[in-house]
Amino acid sequence: MTKVCVLSWNIQWGRGGDGRVDLARTAAAAKARRADVLCLQEVAVNHPGLPGAPSGDQAQLLAAMFAGYEAVYGVGSDMTDGQGGRRQFGELILSRWPVLQVFRHRLPWPADPAVPSMQRVAVEVVVAAPLGPLRVVTTHLEYYSQRQRDAQVEALRSLHAEGWQQAVQPRSAAESDAPFAVLPRGEFTVLCGDFNFTPAAPEYARLQAAYAGESAAVPRLLDAWRLLHPRAPHPPTAGLQKTGAIAAPACVDFFFVSENLAEKLRRMTVDRSSDASDHQAITLELAA
Repeated sequence: MTKVCVLSWNIQWGRGGDGRVDLARTAAAAKARRADVLCLQEVAVNHPGLPGAPSGDQAQLLAAMFAGYEAVYGVGSDMTDGQGGRRQFGELILSRWPVLQVFRHRLPWPADPAVPSMQRVAVEVVVAAPLGPLRVVTTHLEYYSQRQRDAQVEALRSLHAEGWQQAVQPRSAAESDAPFAVLPRGEFTVLCGDFNFTPAAPEYARLQAAYAGESAAVPRLLDAWRLLHPRAPHPPTAGLQKTGAIAAPACVDFFFVSENLAEKLRRMTVDRSSDASDHQAITLELAA
């Protein structure tokens, strides 16, 4: 049976439990999961000041390590390096299927001067998957600011509703100029990443809440682990290594799927064996 496999992993710019930055190790661990689409968070470009002193353009380096995959990088934090270059931090999607469309969504960043924070992004690709056009969205929400994380959850809900509505109500094709091309948006959605909240947090419940009003028909986003394992606790996805900000093991990395994908879920796993990051890779398998 044909299946669809998506991987999500906060790679901590390739820094493993030993404190070393080793992108080749990161790539090898990711390849072992044999995913069709890989969603990687905390991919750094020109950031030698990070712990472990990562060098170069990690988006390009990782893309070169995955021959046959199309690479899409979305920048959250983008700043000068003081020497005429840019320092960037964001998310990278690698797909072995054709990428029909790409959307880079800037997430809200309301002022919250009491805590550190950075600009966040949600990267969306529409891939030509065996089950049809599939929207895969990956993100990394703010860690320190509850206010910002709440605003980012609301934005993700709005983006999901907008995407589904455009999928079922495509815009007019009357304009012939190429930028106006009408391509599939995809009625099925996989949203994944490092959400920096736990299953007990109000943001977790809010992200999955039903839509109302003019958006009442939008399929809800639902936690894939809970759909597959309704009685089992979420396994920890961070805090198993001691090189990150999360001190104790906790689940902060998720797959949320649109409700219309629920019957296609087959398996979700957490790779607890790898120490190539402060987070553990998670994979989701769907029937095509």
